[in-house]
Amino acid sequence: MKSVMIVYNQANTERVEYMLDVLGIKGFTLFEQVQGRGTNGGEPRRGTHTWPEMNSAIITVVEDNQAAPLLQAVRQLDARNPEVGVRAFLWNIEQTV
Repeated sequence: MKSVMIVYNQANTERVEYMLDVLGIKGFTLFEQVQGRGTNGGEPRRGTHTWPEMNSAIITVVEDNQAAPLLQAVRQLDARNPEVGVRAFLWNIEQTV
């Protein structure tokens, strides 16, 4: 199994949830109001006057064969609107309870 964490500008919330639905990924945990700044020239997302936008993050655990299509979908979403920003991170899951 794999865990995929997707961090994205809140403007992409509906697109990210739709992407999971299309790929048949049902379970996830959503973190709202996530602050940060991307490593590739991203502007801060802080929810302040100066940096008013915010991020969200979703973590999902998927079967090994679902990870590559999910990462590809994230790449396509990022390519569609790179200034909005979306990133995915992949981990191996050794065990669940």
